[in-house]
Amino acid sequence: MPAIFYGAQIILFSDTFTTFYIVLSMLVLCVYGGCYKFMSSMAGGGIDLNMEAGMAEHAKDVILLTAIVQILALISNYFWLLWLVAPGRAFYILWVNILSPWIFAEAPEVDDKKQKKMERKMKRQQR
Repeated sequence: MPAIFYGAQIILFSDTFTTFYIVLSMLVLCVYGGCYKFMSSMAGGGIDLNMEAGMAEHAKDVILLTAIVQILALISNYFWLLWLVAPGRAFYILWVNILSPWIFAEAPEVDDKKQKKMERKMKRQQR
């Protein structure tokens, strides 16, 4: 896929193929390689890559997003901005699964006996 992208970009849009877009294309190669390495290590560990709501599903989503962005970047270089969907989704998953439950967790309830004991202790400390 990256070879086809490079060929089309150089032939059709050589005037807009600047160093910045070459760096973005190299980053695409790193994402593909990283996802491949991640998924192959998961498969080597005996983890099912087709399991729903697993880490492999997120890696597949990153690969699909990268491929779509790369194809759309042939139309306009502004489509590279769609790549910002990945960190946005990562933050959303982090917020929903970890941060929000931790921040908005209700305080543990204290029974009446412990509450009265704490109040007596506080009164003694104030004297």
